[in-house]
Order: sequence, then structure tokens, then C-alpha cells
Amino acid sequence: MSYTPRLRTKYQEEVVPALQEQFQYKSVMQVPRLVKICINQGVGQGTQDKKLVDNAVEELSLITGQRAVKTKAKKSVSNFKLREGMYIGARVTLRDRQMFEFLDRLIAVALPRVRDFRGINDKSFDGRGNYTMGIKEQIVFPEIDLDKVSNITGMDITFVTTANTDAEALALLKGMGLPFKNQNN
Repeated sequence: MSYTPRLRTKYQEEVVPALQEQFQYKSVMQVPRLVKICINQGVGQGTQDKKLVDNAVEELSLITGQRAVKTKAKKSVSNFKLREGMYIGARVTLRDRQMFEFLDRLIAVALPRVRDFRGINDKSFDGRGNYTMGIKEQIVFPEIDLDKVSNITGMDITFVTTANTDAEALALLKGMGLPFKNQNN
């Protein structure tokens, strides 16, 4: 018995036919799909305290269900007391089943817990069909224990799609359930 995530089933049964009708695709293979979700968390004080980067890796691993890796600085910046090769953050790339599970938890659990949430901005597309959003606090995810959090840090979440235009990617992500702001407000 194999398990398929709820959002993958929704994509195949609802989103694909809707996008095929909306954009007049001749083949199902032309319909854009979500390839991966990249989550990046930068730790500004990581240069002074090495444990903060380790905490970020642990928290990101808890949130995503996949082991995060430390990121190194590419350049030295003397104003920030940063040397090349120092650990300054954590990142993780999700694909397939873990990607759909994370997206489901993000839409259903984490985003409604954001303070004063009125939808996510629909202006953060890169022109090639990829979307990036930021979360200011990692404590909106229920996997994080509030008693163990030493400092509040944000994270960037990038949705990489096969869409050719931003309009196609917006329609795909709206169909998947991401709560975008209303354009008429």
C-alpha cells in the first residue's frame, strides 16, 4: 500500500484540468508543475555564536522533516566580521513527497498562525515562473517548541515550478491552495 500526499492528488485531479482549460494546453505534459521547494534561513549572529547556526539546522530539520545543511559565506565582509568559509545559515531542498507534505502544512497550519495575516504577496515572482516568500518567525510552525527557541529568525521559501510565465505559476500556486492577497484591495 503506497501513500500519496493530499496535495499531489489535488494537483492531479483538480489543478491539471483547470490549468489545461485556462491556458489551452494541448498536452498534459505542458501543464506547469511544482518541482521543488527550497528553504533558506540566514543567521546574522552566526559569526559570533556558532551554536546559533546549529540551532537553525535543527529547527529547519524539524520543520521540513529532512536534514538541513549549513551554508558557508562565499565572500569575506570586514564590516560584518565575516570571513570566507564561515557558517552563516542553513538550507534544505524538498522534492516529491516531502515537498507536498511541507506545502500542505505551510498552507493549512503555519500561514494561518502568522500575526495579522491577510494573504501572501503576489508580486514576488522572478519572471521565470518561480515564487519566493519570506516568513518573519520560525515559531509559526507547530513543530518548533517555544521553550527551546533562543532567538527568533525568519526564512525564505522558494517555490520552483516548470511554468514559463509568472501568470502560469500564479495560477498553479493558487490552484494548489496558497492564499494570495486579493488584487482589488
